[in-house]
Amino acid sequence: MILVDEAAIRESLFDVEDPEMKISVIDLGLIYGVRIDGEHAEIDMTLTSPGCPVAPELMAAVHRAALTTKGIESAHVNLTFTPLWDPKIHATEDGKFELGVF
Repeated sequence: MILVDEAAIRESLFDVEDPEMKISVIDLGLIYGVRIDGEHAEIDMTLTSPGCPVAPELMAAVHRAALTTKGIESAHVNLTFTPLWDPKIHATEDGKFELGVF
């Protein structure tokens, strides 16, 4: 059994882009948490707005990407809006730059 850590999951998710913004879900700060239990990953994520029209597509992309992590056999993506996403708080420095948030 391969031991997987949160950093490995986040690395796998880095290539997942918000289809509207074309910025990584990691840089946007949409991934609120990752928990690993053996070969299973639980991922808590949010969206840029509660009415985001690409929610199912984005959640499916996060799920697929998590499964590409070596040692992960199953994953579940939990959608949350608590706290509401705020780019000034949640986005990485790269994400803020891409969004023009300073």
